[in-house]
Amino acid sequence: MATTTETDAMRRAVALSARALGATAPNPVVGAVILDAAGAVAGEGWHQRAGCPHAEVHALRAAGDRARGGTAVVTLEPCNHTGRTGPCAQALIEAGVARVVFAVADPSPHASGGGATLRAAGIDVESGLLADEAEAVNIAWLTSVRRNRPFVRWKYAATLDGRIAAADGTSRWISSAESRADVHRLRAEADAVVVGSGTLVADDPHLAVRGIEGAVQPLRVVVDTRARITPAAPVLDEAAPTLVAVGKDADTAHLPGVDVVRLPYAGPAGSAGLDIDALLAELHARGVRSVLLEGGPTLAGAFVAAGAVDSVVAYLAPALLGAGPHALADAGITTIAQALRLDVTEVERFGPDLRVTAVPTAPQES
Repeated sequence: MATTTETDAMRRAVALSARALGATAPNPVVGAVILDAAGAVAGEGWHQRAGCPHAEVHALRAAGDRARGGTAVVTLEPCNHTGRTGPCAQALIEAGVARVVFAVADPSPHASGGGATLRAAGIDVESGLLADEAEAVNIAWLTSVRRNRPFVRWKYAATLDGRIAAADGTSRWISSAESRADVHRLRAEADAVVVGSGTLVADDPHLAVRGIEGAVQPLRVVVDTRARITPAAPVLDEAAPTLVAVGKDADTAHLPGVDVVRLPYAGPAGSAGLDIDALLAELHARGVRSVLLEGGPTLAGAFVAAGAVDSVVAYLAPALLGAGPHALADAGITTIAQALRLDVTEVERFGPDLRVTAVPTAPQES
């Protein structure tokens, strides 16, 4: 049974793990705290970049000899394989810890089993402490392992009557400066930011992270079935890497040097755009574990129809337009019984706006 000290240490480890959101793909975010034999904090750490030491190693280095006979508190089951770094389970054994408490079992087939290895070495092991809190921070990576595709968070900004632009197409700015700053945080926590060609033409977005020190720039992805993008588009500058996803027969002669991927169509002759499952499979193969879907409504509808939206973040501005495009276009839903039902998990104020976060009540099929 975990002690109060271990619970406090796990809560700290969860907070540490969140520091690396958006920076560790294709690896998880993990935090660790080492308690000495007397229960005092001896060291802490978090996984900061893929290929760099894992959280347990950073914490053990900070603890030094004080780790012997102590307790390691970790947000994810210590890994049990050798990749670009050695197995953390073995590092804990060699450090002489007497007990390991982890929050979430590792679901990946190549790295799981650390708990069993530790037990076989005579170490007391407990799992499940603050599992919900640890899983919430690491949900993108966990989803990618369990579903073999990136976690998708759909973000949009709209008026209270659900419009994302006015009838004349203008949309700057529906949301407040505070909301827009928060969007940059979401971008910084994502491995890829995805938009469709409609948003590209209407808004000419840049999509790079601004205003967040030390942020790892996400991959900017433009879903552009007919390759309408021009070489002068801001999204093709050097601020961040960019991938343009086009149809199999799209003409890309005007895009020399641009990273282009050709994907199958979702319908005959591209009538329904690109296949969303194929897009997500391509991003997953490139190491993307979390996607921020920024629009527009047609692409959002395609993701919903494909069962590929895991979270929705809506910035609702206290304004009314009465006309103009809605946030979501055709999603293959024709009757109320087919509605994608959501659980609201958080409502927060950003300037005059409300940010509503919600997740599907049941996992979507994709």
